[in-house]
Amino acid sequence: MSKSNMTNKEFSEKLKAGIELAGKRMLQEKAMRGEDIIVSSDGKTILRIPASQVIANQLQ
Repeated sequence: MSKSNMTNKEFSEKLKAGIELAGKRMLQEKAMRGEDIIVSSDGKTILRIPASQVIANQLQ
């Protein structure tokens, strides 16, 4: 693997880790404030789910 490919791979890994961390922090902050998150699984149906419920489901 060339140096530029390794650099791109490292960048991608760091970017993914940063996005995951930001999502986790967002959920924690919303849960502390008793807020919901808005999700759409099929692009048509929009759901409001309490952030605390999302965190609880991730722990199971």
